[in-house]
Amino acid sequence: MILIRVKNRILLLLQLLLVMTYIIFEELIWEGVAKPIYEAIHSLKILQTLEHKLQDANPSVILVLFVGLLILVEAFGLYAGVLFVSGQMLLGLLLYLSKIPIAAFTFWLFRVSEAKLMRFGWFKWLYEKIMGTIDWLKSQPIYHDTMLQLGRLKRYLKQIKRQYFSNKSQFLLKIKALYHHIKGSLKR
Repeated sequence: MILIRVKNRILLLLQLLLVMTYIIFEELIWEGVAKPIYEAIHSLKILQTLEHKLQDANPSVILVLFVGLLILVEAFGLYAGVLFVSGQMLLGLLLYLSKIPIAAFTFWLFRVSEAKLMRFGWFKWLYEKIMGTIDWLKSQPIYHDTMLQLGRLKRYLKQIKRQYFSNKSQFLLKIKALYHHIKGSLKR
């Protein structure tokens, strides 16, 4: 009886950890940073030319290029984590941020050559397993509860932003007036 409760709590904790990791990467990193970079990359004319060349490229060449870029991006991420843990926070952050454009390009490469990559049975199988795991995570009650809480937090932060940081808020007007007063005092 006690072992079953302990096992269930450990599984719940693991689910929460997976869900939070996914949400952090999906909401913060992908939506906030990588997606705008991906969209900027996708709109570049040179990449539209490259996209046409990829249509004619050998699937094995595309696979090697994609896997190489993916390994590079993951290596950057792991090394950034090592730097964080070793106390070199700024360097770790810079390395992590520098990997985002490469990751966005890698994602673009996958999207434009997905049909060719899926010709490799092992690749298709692995992709389907990863997507199945993501779908499973999204179907869990803990994911839905966490997303509800995150939605509430976003609405609350938007309310605070509107209340205190809009151009017409009394709070911001007082801060600006204080800033100008201090700046004027320092110039004398």
